[in-house]
Amino acid sequence: MSTLEAITLDQVADTNRYPLSDLDGPEGQVVVAQARRELSDLGCTVLPDFIRPSLRDVLREEGSSLAPRAYHDTETVNVYNIAVDSDLPEDHPGRRTFQRGNAFVARDRIPEDSLIGRLYSNDLFRDFVALCFGLPRLYELADPLSGLVLNVVPPGMEHPWHFDTNEFTVSMLTREAEDGGAFEYCPNIRSAREENFTAVRAVLDGRGDRFIRRLPLRPGDLQLFRGRYSLHRVSPVRGGTARHSAIFAYSERPGVIGSVARTRQLFGRVLPEHLQAEGRAVRGDRLLD
Repeated sequence: MSTLEAITLDQVADTNRYPLSDLDGPEGQVVVAQARRELSDLGCTVLPDFIRPSLRDVLREEGSSLAPRAYHDTETVNVYNIAVDSDLPEDHPGRRTFQRGNAFVARDRIPEDSLIGRLYSNDLFRDFVALCFGLPRLYELADPLSGLVLNVVPPGMEHPWHFDTNEFTVSMLTREAEDGGAFEYCPNIRSAREENFTAVRAVLDGRGDRFIRRLPLRPGDLQLFRGRYSLHRVSPVRGGTARHSAIFAYSERPGVIGSVARTRQLFGRVLPEHLQAEGRAVRGDRLLD
């Protein structure tokens, strides 16, 4: 039996500070209300030391052991994750391209009894995340590769400016870069009805510092983020240490599986489940990505 198999949720998460089993109590209501307020106002909230500090070394070691299993690829992208040769107006921000050089360890290569694996599948944790986002319920993805991933940004690389396809993201830094690797974002720079190309273009051209917030993160901090409407990036990683973060992917409906194209882009492979589910996705808005 591994060390983590004997560890309970109370020992993993600081349930004194974040009472996951009593979210209807006064302390739980305060935590949830603050998270909702920050998500509404800023598009992001960070729960410091969500993982007990005594387990930070476990998080780092876990990520270091998983990182060699990542699929690495460097590609030319734009902020909308659409084809870079798309027919767009000359001044359209989608014409700006960047080199993305991060990597992902797929869910089927992350042990279920790992710390991040146990947290992802925990019902109390998932219910807590749903409450913070003001959602009645969340489900684990049915996708065998992208439900839970470890994101690896090696030295010299970055995850450039982009928008998320999902309306919300749940992540946790597990290892800091030696230098660089900062999370930067532009809160609610667009909406479901307005792309706001002028502001997006200003950020990409280096004239939009007034839109940008820089978020300090430490291993074990839980980050809840509305990345669909907030342009964001991980700045270039420098030094000799890669940046690692766990991404916990949930959906408001059961049975969600990623597209063939996106799955192959992230992991370099697809499984029969992706081929069978192709074409079933339903868009919730008309934004570019």
